[in-house]
Amino acid sequence: MDLFDDGDRTGDNAPEYTVSEISGAVKRVIEGGFSRIRVRGEVSRVSRPRSGHLYFDLKDDRSVLAGVVWKGQAARLAAQPEEGLEVVATGRLTTFPGQSRYQMVIDSLAPAGVGALMAMLEKRKKALEAEGLFAPDRKRPLPYLPEVIGVVTSPSGAVIRDILHRLRERFPRKVLVWPVAVQGDRCAPDVARAIEGFNRLTPGGALPRPDLLIVARGGGSIEDLWGFNEEIVVRAAAASRIPLISAVGHETDTTLVDFAADRRAPTPTAAAEMAVPVRAELLAWTGTQGARLTAAATRGLGQRGQRLRDLARALPRPEELTQGPAQRLDHLAERLPRALKARLGRLELRLGKAAAVLRPATLAAQARVDRRRVIETDRRLAAALRLRRSKAEARLRETGPRLVPAFRSSLGNHRIRLTRSAARLSLRPVRIQIARLPGELRRVARRLGAAEQALLGRSRDRLAGAGRLLETLSYGATLARGYAVIWGAGTVVTSAEAARAQPLVEIEFRDGRLPVRPAESGPPAGPATPRQRRKRGGAGQKSLFDE
Repeated sequence: MDLFDDGDRTGDNAPEYTVSEISGAVKRVIEGGFSRIRVRGEVSRVSRPRSGHLYFDLKDDRSVLAGVVWKGQAARLAAQPEEGLEVVATGRLTTFPGQSRYQMVIDSLAPAGVGALMAMLEKRKKALEAEGLFAPDRKRPLPYLPEVIGVVTSPSGAVIRDILHRLRERFPRKVLVWPVAVQGDRCAPDVARAIEGFNRLTPGGALPRPDLLIVARGGGSIEDLWGFNEEIVVRAAAASRIPLISAVGHETDTTLVDFAADRRAPTPTAAAEMAVPVRAELLAWTGTQGARLTAAATRGLGQRGQRLRDLARALPRPEELTQGPAQRLDHLAERLPRALKARLGRLELRLGKAAAVLRPATLAAQARVDRRRVIETDRRLAAALRLRRSKAEARLRETGPRLVPAFRSSLGNHRIRLTRSAARLSLRPVRIQIARLPGELRRVARRLGAAEQALLGRSRDRLAGAGRLLETLSYGATLARGYAVIWGAGTVVTSAEAARAQPLVEIEFRDGRLPVRPAESGPPAGPATPRQRRKRGGAGQKSLFDE
């Protein structure tokens, strides 16, 4: 009996199933009836979780079928599912018991016809163009003569032979070939890895990095060229640091890598022609430029030679340039001996006049006159000094007795004034609470306070100056410098005669007084003359001014 046979619909003896049993039975029925199917529909609700699986729906105008692509198969899909793309999915039906639904496990996915491919291509092109991958300012100029050229293509096709043949004809260069699959599922990842691999090479290394890349493939249908429309290939071409030429398909074929490349070639042969110049043409151009350079140099030298000859004809002859100076030299040579003789005669005359003046008798007479003048001046000077000293001693004897009382009186007056000033300054100034006064009175109080501080400052300065003046006028400072005051009977003794008349005198020094009894002696001697002073200093010494 079939599992889904009704049997006795009215009986109560129908078998009972668990939820898992009925889900397993449904799963076996669906997988047994639809083990291999192809479904055409529009892709929607694409989901790519971190697990790597792909989940999306296939729908038409009336129904929706859930689809899943497992992680291992997702990387091998010929076309990746995109929102709104019409595809043909191949796989099998199964159920998902956890949600009581059926779904399709997809093994392969292909666009549903050329129209779908073109729509997907146009959509991808707009998205990549919006990112700026096709911007003209990103295009780099191709090197004029690359040393190494890298070619990304199939090593077994006619494309590589055409490129190598064309390079040998135009300008032989080193070529590195990176073999890739140019069709099928492996095309896109192989080409992307080849472009990235060439960029990772080290310039000047054992395997040098190319100066130019060529990505080439022969013509074919849009399905055959689809690997060069994949996003990974376009991004690899846009990110390449090496200038890149795209030569995919024939002139009418266009792929997305053509827009990302720095230059597009209609054919692989044209790409080789873009890569290098024609060696013969370059040699011919170099020869032409060399001939032009030689002709220009010859023409320039000829013009400068002619110019030099023209200027030489305008110049006078060398002998004419030297005739005038030679004649002047001869004339001066004739005048030179006569001029030397005249000069020598004048010098001899001057020497004779000077010798007459410098005779020994004349010099001795002048020396005697100068000696008498010096002796006379010495006598007059000694007399004038004695007279000036006598007058000074007389004035000192007259003013000495009056100076001491005046000095004491002035000292007392200064002490009184200093005492009074110190008493005034010791008074404590009156402090006014300025903050409690009205506005106008507050300003006046501040001004009075400033005036008070200025007055106190000036008073302190005057007090300090008076103290310094007192210290200067005090005879104690004079005693400290080594002088002494002689006191006799309470008065200052200012002469030796007055000191002899005193039975006892006191000599005041800096640190005290010393009593002294004057010694008896004869009358005081007068001031010594200069000649007496010289005799006392040394009897055997003779003055320069003595006769």
